[in-house]
Amino acid sequence: MIPQVSDSELELIRIVWASGGAATYASIMEELAKAGRTWQKNTVITLLSRLVDKGLLKTNKIGRRNEYIALVTENGYQSAQARSFLNKLYAGDAKSLVATLIQGEMLSEDDYRELKRFWESGGGEK
Repeated sequence: MIPQVSDSELELIRIVWASGGAATYASIMEELAKAGRTWQKNTVITLLSRLVDKGLLKTNKIGRRNEYIALVTENGYQSAQARSFLNKLYAGDAKSLVATLIQGEMLSEDDYRELKRFWESGGGEK
């Protein structure tokens, strides 16, 4: 089971995923700065340590620097969280989830057509 993460932790692991599954502290800070985030060094280190403790990242020493390596893929994380959400809110009933999305007008006609093509193709690439 993949553990839940906070929004801030998710933001950091997304940076690692976007970097090909591995990123140094310096590159993470650089990406945060590009996104307009001005988090303190200790905050980032604490959040990265939590991700390591949760088993989502591991560290690799490169001289005096840490490289953070994802132990779960973005797709794997999304799949586990989607399953957890589906079970928690819809008792595992995906049809009810889709009905809610349609009734709540959260799926456009284009989304519906794209999903239909995806389904008919057996779930392959678009």
